[in-house]
Amino acid sequence: MVLKTFVMATHNKHKITELQRILEPLGIQVTTAELPEVEETGTTFEENAQLKARSACRATGLPSVADDSGISVDALGGAPGVYSARYAGPDATDADRNQKLLCELQDTPDEKRTARFVSAICCAFPDGSEITVTGVCEGRVARSPRGEDGFGYDPIFLVGKKTYAELSPSEKDAVSHRGKALRQLAERLREHGYE
Repeated sequence: MVLKTFVMATHNKHKITELQRILEPLGIQVTTAELPEVEETGTTFEENAQLKARSACRATGLPSVADDSGISVDALGGAPGVYSARYAGPDATDADRNQKLLCELQDTPDEKRTARFVSAICCAFPDGSEITVTGVCEGRVARSPRGEDGFGYDPIFLVGKKTYAELSPSEKDAVSHRGKALRQLAERLREHGYE
């Protein structure tokens, strides 16, 4: 089988790993490239994913995949939402963002700590066509970080009794927002002739 190359519009190694697990069985090799910075001016995850995928496709001439994802907390009116990565300031670490979110929810009872992770993925092709899919995982915000795996808000996002960071990669892929979106993307790519 001849592998087709898709550019992933991210330098986040965790996202690249998750994408590779889903797309390689379709004969798609995922690579990265030096890409121009894209200002995320969209008001939705879908809009930001499209901005990044289109920019990468223009820059490389290759099919390009971009993800925009984050956590939306009901008690905070959907925040941090599309600002998840910038929630605690430009130089904040994952731990800083988690701590800020936990502080804002410290007086919120468990039953009101409902949240969802959302992942929008756009694949832009050189001919101008696009595929955009969205995956959602419902859960709750924990009282404190738990688990050693994962990244971002994973240590404080509960699915059932475990946080994302307490799940194995295969367990996380089975329930996660990005896993759901990537499976939809894989199905849509099959419809476009990728097998």
